[in-house]
Amino acid sequence: MKILLTGATGQLGWELSRTLLGLGQVHACGRQTADLSRPDRLAHSILAFKPDLIVNAAAYTQVDAAEQDEALATRINAESVGVMADLAKRTGALLVHYSTDYVFDGSKTQAYIESDQPNPLSVYGRSKLAGEQAIAALGEDWLVFRTTWVYAARGKNFLRTMLRLASERDILNVVADQHGAPTPARLLADLSAHAIRQALDERRHGNFDSGVFNMTAAGATTWHGFASAIIDLARERAPEGSIKTSAIVPISTADYPVAARRPMNSVLDNTRLEQRFGLQRPDWELALRLVMDDLYALGARL
Repeated sequence: MKILLTGATGQLGWELSRTLLGLGQVHACGRQTADLSRPDRLAHSILAFKPDLIVNAAAYTQVDAAEQDEALATRINAESVGVMADLAKRTGALLVHYSTDYVFDGSKTQAYIESDQPNPLSVYGRSKLAGEQAIAALGEDWLVFRTTWVYAARGKNFLRTMLRLASERDILNVVADQHGAPTPARLLADLSAHAIRQALDERRHGNFDSGVFNMTAAGATTWHGFASAIIDLARERAPEGSIKTSAIVPISTADYPVAARRPMNSVLDNTRLEQRFGLQRPDWELALRLVMDDLYALGARL
Protein backbone atom coordinates (compact mmCIF):
# COMPACT_ATOMS: atom_id res chain seq x y z
CA MET A 1 0.00 0.00 0.00
CA LYS A 2 1.51 3.30 -1.16
CA ILE A 3 0.14 6.38 0.59
CA LEU A 4 0.63 9.97 -0.58
CA LEU A 5 0.09 12.48 2.25
CA THR A 6 -0.05 16.20 1.46
CA GLY A 7 0.28 18.94 4.05
CA ALA A 8 2.61 16.74 6.07
CA THR A 9 4.21 19.66 7.94
CA GLY A 10 0.86 21.04 9.20
CA GLN A 11 -0.64 20.15 12.55
CA LEU A 12 -3.00 17.52 11.12
CA GLY A 13 -0.54 16.26 8.51
CA TRP A 14 2.15 15.79 11.16
CA GLU A 15 -0.18 13.55 13.17
CA LEU A 16 -1.35 11.65 10.08
CA SER A 17 2.24 10.90 9.11
CA ARG A 18 2.34 8.84 12.31
CA THR A 19 -1.05 7.10 12.25
CA LEU A 20 -0.94 6.18 8.55
CA LEU A 21 2.31 4.25 8.97
CA GLY A 22 0.31 1.22 10.06
CA LEU A 23 -1.46 1.14 6.70
CA GLY A 24 1.50 1.18 4.33
CA GLN A 25 4.41 3.14 2.89
CA VAL A 26 3.81 6.84 3.54
CA HIS A 27 5.21 9.45 1.16
CA ALA A 28 4.80 12.60 3.28
CA CYS A 29 4.76 15.75 1.17
CA GLY A 30 5.19 19.32 2.32
CA ARG A 31 4.81 22.37 0.14
CA GLN A 32 8.12 21.76 -1.65
CA THR A 33 6.95 18.46 -3.15
CA ALA A 34 3.16 19.02 -3.32
CA ASP A 35 2.39 22.73 -3.55
CA LEU A 36 -1.37 23.15 -3.76
CA SER A 37 -0.96 26.78 -4.79
CA ARG A 38 0.31 25.35 -8.10
CA PRO A 39 -2.41 22.95 -9.30
CA ASP A 40 -0.63 22.58 -12.63
CA ARG A 41 2.32 20.87 -10.92
CA LEU A 42 0.41 18.38 -8.79
CA ALA A 43 -0.02 15.76 -11.50
CA HIS A 44 3.71 15.12 -11.74
CA SER A 45 4.11 14.62 -7.99
CA ILE A 46 1.16 12.26 -7.73
CA LEU A 47 1.76 10.23 -10.88
CA ALA A 48 5.45 9.79 -10.08
CA PHE A 49 4.64 8.09 -6.78
CA LYS A 50 1.64 6.09 -8.10
CA PRO A 51 -0.23 6.01 -4.76
CA ASP A 52 -3.01 3.61 -3.80
CA LEU A 53 -4.27 6.16 -1.27
CA ILE A 54 -4.13 9.97 -1.36
CA VAL A 55 -4.72 11.79 1.93
CA ASN A 56 -4.99 15.55 1.54
CA ALA A 57 -4.27 17.37 4.80
CA ALA A 58 -3.08 20.53 3.05
CA ALA A 59 -5.29 23.62 3.03
CA TYR A 60 -5.38 27.39 3.06
CA THR A 61 -6.64 27.98 6.62
CA GLN A 62 -6.04 31.71 7.19
CA VAL A 63 -9.73 32.52 7.47
CA ASP A 64 -9.43 36.31 7.71
CA ALA A 65 -6.59 36.66 5.22
CA ALA A 66 -8.66 34.72 2.67
CA GLU A 67 -11.08 37.63 2.48
CA GLN A 68 -8.32 39.59 0.73
CA ASP A 69 -6.84 36.68 -1.25
CA GLU A 70 -9.74 34.68 -2.60
CA ALA A 71 -7.80 33.54 -5.67
CA LEU A 72 -5.10 31.83 -3.62
CA ALA A 73 -7.59 30.26 -1.19
CA THR A 74 -9.58 28.93 -4.13
CA ARG A 75 -6.51 27.49 -5.88
CA ILE A 76 -5.44 25.62 -2.76
CA ASN A 77 -8.80 24.59 -1.32
CA ALA A 78 -10.73 23.94 -4.52
CA GLU A 79 -8.77 23.82 -7.79
CA SER A 80 -5.96 21.60 -6.49
CA VAL A 81 -8.47 19.38 -4.71
CA GLY A 82 -10.24 18.90 -8.02
CA VAL A 83 -6.93 17.94 -9.64
CA MET A 84 -6.32 15.35 -6.92
CA ALA A 85 -9.83 13.95 -7.30
CA ASP A 86 -9.37 13.55 -11.04
CA LEU A 87 -5.95 11.94 -10.63
CA ALA A 88 -7.26 9.58 -7.95
CA LYS A 89 -10.02 8.50 -10.31
CA ARG A 90 -7.57 7.98 -13.19
CA THR A 91 -5.15 5.95 -11.08
CA GLY A 92 -7.69 4.03 -9.00
CA ALA A 93 -6.54 5.54 -5.70
CA LEU A 94 -8.81 6.23 -2.74
CA LEU A 95 -8.92 9.97 -1.94
CA VAL A 96 -9.36 11.23 1.63
CA HIS A 97 -9.90 14.96 2.16
CA TYR A 98 -10.67 17.24 5.12
CA SER A 99 -13.29 19.97 5.12
CA THR A 100 -14.85 22.26 7.68
CA ASP A 101 -17.91 23.47 9.57
CA TYR A 102 -17.42 26.78 7.73
CA VAL A 103 -19.39 25.35 4.80
CA PHE A 104 -22.46 26.12 6.99
CA ASP A 105 -23.75 29.52 8.10
CA GLY A 106 -24.25 28.45 11.73
CA SER A 107 -27.91 29.51 11.91
CA LYS A 108 -29.19 26.03 12.78
CA THR A 109 -30.02 25.54 16.46
CA GLN A 110 -29.13 21.82 16.47
CA ALA A 111 -25.96 20.01 15.42
CA TYR A 112 -25.38 19.91 11.67
CA ILE A 113 -25.72 16.65 9.79
CA GLU A 114 -23.94 15.94 6.52
CA SER A 115 -27.03 16.48 4.34
CA ASP A 116 -27.83 19.95 5.69
CA GLN A 117 -27.73 22.67 3.04
CA PRO A 118 -24.35 24.45 2.97
CA ASN A 119 -24.31 28.24 3.06
CA PRO A 120 -20.78 29.51 3.75
CA LEU A 121 -20.37 33.01 5.15
CA SER A 122 -16.73 33.55 4.16
CA VAL A 123 -14.25 33.15 1.32
CA TYR A 124 -12.60 30.34 3.28
CA GLY A 125 -15.92 28.52 3.67
CA ARG A 126 -16.78 28.96 -0.01
CA SER A 127 -13.38 27.65 -1.09
CA LYS A 128 -13.70 24.57 1.11
CA LEU A 129 -17.21 23.88 -0.17
CA ALA A 130 -15.93 24.20 -3.73
CA GLY A 131 -13.31 21.57 -2.89
CA GLU A 132 -16.00 19.19 -1.65
CA GLN A 133 -18.03 19.77 -4.79
CA ALA A 134 -15.01 19.15 -7.03
CA ILE A 135 -14.41 15.79 -5.36
CA ALA A 136 -18.04 14.75 -5.75
CA ALA A 137 -18.02 15.79 -9.41
CA LEU A 138 -14.63 14.43 -10.47
CA GLY A 139 -13.81 11.66 -8.03
CA GLU A 140 -14.74 8.01 -7.85
CA ASP A 141 -13.79 6.48 -4.47
CA TRP A 142 -13.45 9.21 -1.84
CA LEU A 143 -14.08 10.22 1.75
CA VAL A 144 -14.50 13.79 2.99
CA PHE A 145 -14.21 14.38 6.73
CA ARG A 146 -15.68 17.65 7.99
CA THR A 147 -14.24 18.86 11.25
CA THR A 148 -14.14 21.94 13.46
CA TRP A 149 -11.99 23.97 15.88
CA VAL A 150 -8.81 21.96 15.22
CA TYR A 151 -5.82 22.45 17.51
CA ALA A 152 -2.65 20.62 18.54
CA ALA A 153 0.35 20.71 20.85
CA ARG A 154 2.33 21.98 17.84
CA GLY A 155 1.75 24.76 15.35
CA LYS A 156 -0.32 27.93 15.46
CA ASN A 157 -3.75 27.43 17.01
CA PHE A 158 -6.19 28.61 19.68
CA LEU A 159 -4.73 26.41 22.43
CA ARG A 160 -1.21 27.72 22.06
CA THR A 161 -2.40 31.30 21.62
CA MET A 162 -4.40 31.14 24.87
CA LEU A 163 -1.44 29.71 26.77
CA ARG A 164 0.86 32.40 25.45
CA LEU A 165 -1.58 35.18 26.32
CA ALA A 166 -2.20 33.68 29.76
CA SER A 167 1.50 34.04 30.51
CA GLU A 168 1.39 37.73 29.52
CA ARG A 169 -2.00 39.18 30.54
CA ASP A 170 -4.07 39.42 33.71
CA ILE A 171 -7.39 39.47 31.85
CA LEU A 172 -8.46 37.67 28.66
CA ASN A 173 -11.55 38.59 26.65
CA VAL A 174 -12.91 35.56 24.78
CA VAL A 175 -15.98 35.12 22.55
CA ALA A 176 -18.77 33.25 24.35
CA ASP A 177 -21.60 33.06 21.80
CA GLN A 178 -20.03 30.76 19.19
CA HIS A 179 -20.46 27.02 19.80
CA GLY A 180 -18.37 24.10 18.58
CA ALA A 181 -16.38 21.01 19.51
CA PRO A 182 -12.64 21.63 20.04
CA THR A 183 -10.97 18.76 18.19
CA PRO A 184 -7.29 17.79 18.49
CA ALA A 185 -5.39 16.98 15.32
CA ARG A 186 -4.15 13.86 17.09
CA LEU A 187 -7.71 12.62 17.56
CA LEU A 188 -8.55 13.34 13.91
CA ALA A 189 -5.50 11.37 12.80
CA ASP A 190 -6.38 8.40 15.01
CA LEU A 191 -10.02 8.33 13.88
CA SER A 192 -8.97 8.78 10.25
CA ALA A 193 -6.58 5.84 10.33
CA HIS A 194 -9.30 3.52 11.64
CA ALA A 195 -11.86 4.77 9.13
CA ILE A 196 -9.41 4.52 6.22
CA ARG A 197 -8.42 0.99 7.19
CA GLN A 198 -12.08 -0.06 7.05
CA ALA A 199 -12.65 1.85 3.80
CA LEU A 200 -9.74 0.05 2.15
CA ASP A 201 -11.17 -3.28 3.29
CA GLU A 202 -14.58 -2.31 1.90
CA ARG A 203 -12.98 -1.50 -1.45
CA ARG A 204 -11.28 -4.91 -1.54
CA HIS A 205 -14.65 -6.57 -0.96
CA GLY A 206 -16.50 -4.37 -3.46
CA ASN A 207 -18.88 -2.72 -0.98
CA PHE A 208 -17.35 0.74 -0.57
CA ASP A 209 -19.49 3.88 -0.79
CA SER A 210 -18.03 7.37 -1.07
CA GLY A 211 -19.37 10.11 1.14
CA VAL A 212 -19.04 13.06 3.52
CA PHE A 213 -18.69 12.37 7.25
CA ASN A 214 -18.53 14.72 10.22
CA MET A 215 -15.52 13.99 12.45
CA THR A 216 -15.02 15.87 15.72
CA ALA A 217 -14.53 15.31 19.43
CA ALA A 218 -17.76 14.64 21.35
CA GLY A 219 -19.65 17.34 23.21
CA ALA A 220 -19.60 21.08 22.64
CA THR A 221 -18.60 24.35 24.26
CA THR A 222 -17.91 27.99 23.40
CA TRP A 223 -14.55 29.64 22.74
CA HIS A 224 -14.85 31.07 26.25
CA GLY A 225 -15.49 27.60 27.69
CA PHE A 226 -12.57 26.21 25.73
CA ALA A 227 -10.26 28.98 26.93
CA SER A 228 -11.37 28.51 30.54
CA ALA A 229 -10.65 24.78 30.38
CA ILE A 230 -7.23 25.45 28.85
CA ILE A 231 -6.23 27.89 31.59
CA ASP A 232 -7.53 25.60 34.36
CA LEU A 233 -5.46 22.69 33.04
CA ALA A 234 -2.43 24.94 32.55
CA ARG A 235 -2.55 25.99 36.19
CA GLU A 236 -2.28 22.32 37.15
CA ARG A 237 0.78 21.77 34.96
CA ALA A 238 2.68 25.03 34.51
CA PRO A 239 5.38 26.26 36.92
CA GLU A 240 3.95 28.29 39.78
CA GLY A 241 3.40 31.92 38.85
CA SER A 242 3.75 31.40 35.10
CA ILE A 243 0.00 31.77 34.45
CA LYS A 244 -0.80 35.44 35.00
CA THR A 245 -4.42 35.43 33.90
CA SER A 246 -6.86 35.83 36.78
CA ALA A 247 -10.05 36.43 34.80
CA ILE A 248 -11.47 35.25 31.46
CA VAL A 249 -14.21 37.65 30.44
CA PRO A 250 -17.01 36.41 28.13
CA ILE A 251 -17.67 38.74 25.19
CA SER A 252 -19.94 38.60 22.16
CA THR A 253 -18.90 38.07 18.56
CA ALA A 254 -19.86 41.69 17.91
CA ASP A 255 -17.28 42.78 20.49
CA TYR A 256 -14.47 41.06 18.58
CA PRO A 257 -14.65 42.20 14.95
CA VAL A 258 -12.70 40.22 12.36
CA ALA A 259 -12.59 40.25 8.57
CA ALA A 260 -14.44 36.96 8.00
CA ARG A 261 -17.81 36.06 9.46
CA ARG A 262 -17.85 32.90 11.61
CA PRO A 263 -20.72 30.43 12.08
CA MET A 264 -22.37 30.90 15.47
CA ASN A 265 -23.08 27.16 15.63
CA SER A 266 -20.26 24.89 14.48
CA VAL A 267 -21.43 21.70 16.22
CA LEU A 268 -21.39 18.70 13.87
CA ASP A 269 -23.41 15.51 14.41
CA ASN A 270 -21.09 12.47 14.14
CA THR A 271 -23.80 9.76 14.07
CA ARG A 272 -23.08 8.81 10.48
CA LEU A 273 -19.35 8.40 11.18
CA GLU A 274 -20.03 6.25 14.25
CA GLN A 275 -22.51 4.01 12.43
CA ARG A 276 -20.39 3.52 9.30
CA PHE A 277 -17.02 2.97 10.97
CA GLY A 278 -17.96 1.87 14.49
CA LEU A 279 -15.89 4.65 16.08
CA GLN A 280 -16.24 6.03 19.60
CA ARG A 281 -15.07 9.60 20.22
CA PRO A 282 -13.84 11.08 23.49
CA ASP A 283 -15.44 14.20 24.93
CA TRP A 284 -13.62 17.40 24.02
CA GLU A 285 -12.55 17.97 27.65
CA LEU A 286 -10.83 14.57 27.92
CA ALA A 287 -9.24 15.10 24.50
CA LEU A 288 -7.93 18.49 25.65
CA ARG A 289 -6.44 17.00 28.80
CA LEU A 290 -4.48 14.47 26.73
CA VAL A 291 -3.13 17.18 24.42
CA MET A 292 -2.12 19.32 27.39
CA ASP A 293 -0.22 16.35 28.80
CA ASP A 294 1.63 16.09 25.48
CA LEU A 295 2.30 19.81 25.33
CA TYR A 296 3.82 20.04 28.79
CA ALA A 297 5.80 16.85 28.18
CA LEU A 298 7.38 18.81 25.31
CA GLY A 299 8.22 21.64 27.70
CA ALA A 300 5.33 23.88 26.61
CA ARG A 301 7.51 25.90 24.23
CA LEU A 302 5.01 28.49 23.00
